[in-house]
Amino acid sequence: MSDVPVSRLPDDDMQAAPRALVRAGHSARELARRTGTAVVVVRDGVLVEEPVDQSSQAATPPPVISRP
Repeated sequence: MSDVPVSRLPDDDMQAAPRALVRAGHSARELARRTGTAVVVVRDGVLVEEPVDQSSQAATPPPVISRP
């Protein structure tokens, strides 16, 4: 992912939410890769099944995001 969301809310839980969502996405893609299934995402308001192949970057760990 090139654009990692950043929370501008002061609450510590809200600061951690974007990182948690990125980790959840990586976990979902890794599970899809291992099970040979697609990941369902919303693109422009439409549900889309996104295939995840064996060479997908899902096998790489999620990016480390530092707090601003």
